[in-house]
Amino acid sequence: MVKDQLLRIFPVQGVGSGIIIDKKGYILTNNHVIEKSNKLKVTTTDGNIYEGAVVGTDKHTDLAIIKIDSKDALSAAELGNSDQLKIGQIVIAIGNPFGLDGGPSVTAGIISSLSRRLQFENGIMELIQTDASINPGNSGGPLVNTKAEVIGINTAKMPYAQGIGFAVPINVAKTIIDELIRNGRVTNRPWIGIFAIKIDKELASSYRLPSIQGALIAEIQLDSPAYTADLRKGDIIESIDGITIVDPVQISSYIRKLSIRDKIIVKINRYGKIIEKEIVLMPFPTSIN
Repeated sequence: MVKDQLLRIFPVQGVGSGIIIDKKGYILTNNHVIEKSNKLKVTTTDGNIYEGAVVGTDKHTDLAIIKIDSKDALSAAELGNSDQLKIGQIVIAIGNPFGLDGGPSVTAGIISSLSRRLQFENGIMELIQTDASINPGNSGGPLVNTKAEVIGINTAKMPYAQGIGFAVPINVAKTIIDELIRNGRVTNRPWIGIFAIKIDKELASSYRLPSIQGALIAEIQLDSPAYTADLRKGDIIESIDGITIVDPVQISSYIRKLSIRDKIIVKINRYGKIIEKEIVLMPFPTSIN
């Protein structure tokens, strides 16, 4: 809804895309597509129109679940594994850009980056970057691989992005879909409270680091689980629970699969000294953006 100069209220229509994830009519989309909506109208590719209802939302990942009721059987998309993606891999973005008539459109491109960290109003998101065109209206639609598996949820939150598109990895969605359907929100989001960067030979040489592999802790959130466990800025995370760490993306991916109050063993390299620390995972604080 918007108001004119006389404060009269007028309805405004917006458009977005979504992915039917099961035959019961649950649809995965972006949270920003539906968060200001008073009424949802869902049009499927066969032209049928349904009333949609919001089931669950999560601003942190910009994901939401809505539901439609259909007497007919619905075809659900097959969800892939975004952890198996490779830079340079061919992908296809499907959606309804700008709400144009004629049904969904398809654009193709490649994976440009697998862990593009971007700051939004609700926190930092790790997104897939692609050169497939993603425009307003594409948001919430699928990014698929050549096997027709959904490996990302397109997002067009950045109007300044030209020639590049972004998508939320499908594995991020997989960890919260059931919670959104069951509880309407995410209640289990474990957190350790670090920001880390990938170590390569150039970085190790420039800063004379004791290791050429691992995740270098660049920042630790005050009173976070990592802070409580005495991890420090400059520590190099070499492994978590015996899993060798070569990229910070591994850390967030691993922790997403765990639960609040789970314990992890982190092996760190502190100026050449190997130390093991136990960290108790805690809920992600709502006050942190």
